[in-house]
Amino acid sequence: MEVRFQTKEESNKQQQEDFLKLSKVERVYSFWRLMERMSHFPVKNKIESKKDNFWIVIPERKK
Repeated sequence: MEVRFQTKEESNKQQQEDFLKLSKVERVYSFWRLMERMSHFPVKNKIESKKDNFWIVIPERKK
């Protein structure tokens, strides 16, 4: 492991360059891995799936 002291801009530029060096397929897999890790990231505001949802029910007319 290497420790570097750099500014945020330098760090972002290096990360972007490293990412662009990957093939297109590797980029997609890298993105999917990132999304998977983010799903396990702790958050304060949890979204309740049934909260704030509403249904529009249109009854059928009987003929």
